[in-house]
Amino acid sequence: MAELDVDAATLRRDLEHRFGSAPAVDTDIPGLAALSRMAAHRSQRDFSARPVDPALVRLLCAVALSAPTKSDLQQRDIIVVEDPEQRRRLDALVPHGAWPYGAPALLVFCGNNRRQRQLHLWRGHDFANDHLDAFFNAAVDAGIALAAFVIAAEAVGLGCCPVSAFRNQAQAVSDTLALPDHVFPVAGLALGWPATDGAISPRLPLAATVHTDRFDDSAVAAQVAAYDERRATLQPYARQRAVEEFGEAAAYGWSEDKARQYATPERADFGAFIRRKGFDLR
Repeated sequence: MAELDVDAATLRRDLEHRFGSAPAVDTDIPGLAALSRMAAHRSQRDFSARPVDPALVRLLCAVALSAPTKSDLQQRDIIVVEDPEQRRRLDALVPHGAWPYGAPALLVFCGNNRRQRQLHLWRGHDFANDHLDAFFNAAVDAGIALAAFVIAAEAVGLGCCPVSAFRNQAQAVSDTLALPDHVFPVAGLALGWPATDGAISPRLPLAATVHTDRFDDSAVAAQVAAYDERRATLQPYARQRAVEEFGEAAAYGWSEDKARQYATPERADFGAFIRRKGFDLR
């Protein structure tokens, strides 16, 4: 079988596994190998002890920062945590024993609206867009860079997983990293050489998340119910969330897990933190 046919078959197989169905895959389209790698993405929480070369991390940062940025504003920075004491402080901000502890490398992706405001100061122009969009643009820029870094890291064989738990302790993370006004943490990223192959996580069906011409969720209840069943078969949850509060569910799927997750208050102070950073969120 030709190499392109193998890539197409692998891509379709992985998409079928992830979504329950897959769109047609034309073996003549370019970039099938890259698409296949992306479709096979799996978050990695189990790392080997092998260190990650700092030069490779810098290379991946350069590739990630080559990704799109709103209006060329470039409102995203990456902090590579190398100092062991800094790493210890940051590790202490996530629940004890959590998986980031085992990652050989840690990065923090930040939104940075400070640099834009410095341009206005240096050039003598008013900053006339001091509202929610200033925060939003920087946060999205950081998210785009994070996604690009993940793709680049997996292309060289590394594994990684974002650490959103840092936003639970946003002020402490900011203090640890000496983030000034208008610079804020979006997520950490645990990085290392995978100790296991990991697993492809099933996702909601494309019919629920890809729309044509206009948004339509008229069938979403049935789609989520079917997804719950499929995911419970392919990747059941090892434990139920907050059993002491919600009890043991006879059938525990994705929808129950996510509903329980957001039934518990979390990061209620994040908006106040962002305002303390100098953002007007009107």
